[in-house]
Amino acid sequence: MNKQSMNDIKAKISELKKLINDCGIEAAEEFTVLEDKIRVELKTESAWKQVELARHPERPYAMDYITRIFDSFIELHGDRAYGDDPAVIGGIAFLDSRPVTILAHQKGRTLKENVRRNHGMANPEGYRKALRLAKEAEKFHRPVITLIDTAGAYPGLEAEERGIGEAIARNLRDFSQLLTPVICIIIGEGGSGGALGLGVGDKVYMMENAIYSVISPEGCASILLRDASRAKDAAAMLRITSKDLLDFKVINGIIPEPPGGAHTDPDSTARTIKEILVKDLSDICGRNPEVLVRYRNQKIRKIGHWNETETDA
Repeated sequence: MNKQSMNDIKAKISELKKLINDCGIEAAEEFTVLEDKIRVELKTESAWKQVELARHPERPYAMDYITRIFDSFIELHGDRAYGDDPAVIGGIAFLDSRPVTILAHQKGRTLKENVRRNHGMANPEGYRKALRLAKEAEKFHRPVITLIDTAGAYPGLEAEERGIGEAIARNLRDFSQLLTPVICIIIGEGGSGGALGLGVGDKVYMMENAIYSVISPEGCASILLRDASRAKDAAAMLRITSKDLLDFKVINGIIPEPPGGAHTDPDSTARTIKEILVKDLSDICGRNPEVLVRYRNQKIRKIGHWNETETDA
């Protein structure tokens, strides 16, 4: 059911309520139940629409933004331990003449490219490559910019054998202590630990139609609701939209998209991202790195705190 249909139903209910009141019939409880059901349905449809937009096949990926926002990007490869992971790209570039290090998940457009990049699901060497380049950025006083777009880290046997959990955990620890500015942007899907491996920063943003969650709606529906067909309900329950994450203070802000999603006007979306990056880097690059680390850690520790008084209010 689309939003227009729901609005039509609400209008009909209002008309019916007026008619019943005019006739002197008491039906307040029944209407309250109906209105609650409509609210839930609208929320479910809105959350699922955002999931679909975050996964849209024409949605800009990391390299689409990198080529539009940065100058002279040079990709660097390898983790110096096992190999190179095409699901994570990293390198150096210029942002309005400021040298920066870029780390990003990269999906593929074609079947062949998606196989090579593993649909943006990184192996341990991808996260170790990202950490290596982040440490290099710290050494040369370059800010780090991460672009996050993954359904999650690769859960395969080989990834487990090579220590995917340890690689992500090490990134969480070391990114929280990097003595250089870090800005993270969730441009599409932000899935579980796979997103967190590149998601620790001084500023964390989400694109308007991006999602960020501990598990996919399909996975949540299968495990918790015992019904894979209830993915839409799970999406609403998980509170995975950019507005939800801003309300929870997990992110610092929402980057607006053109009507219909970022894929309708990638150039305009890239300009908006660039403006925010330039503004933030001008601000935080002048700060003491040790102060940045202190506030970064305070921000991380506040995530998940629950104030019952505020919730009741």
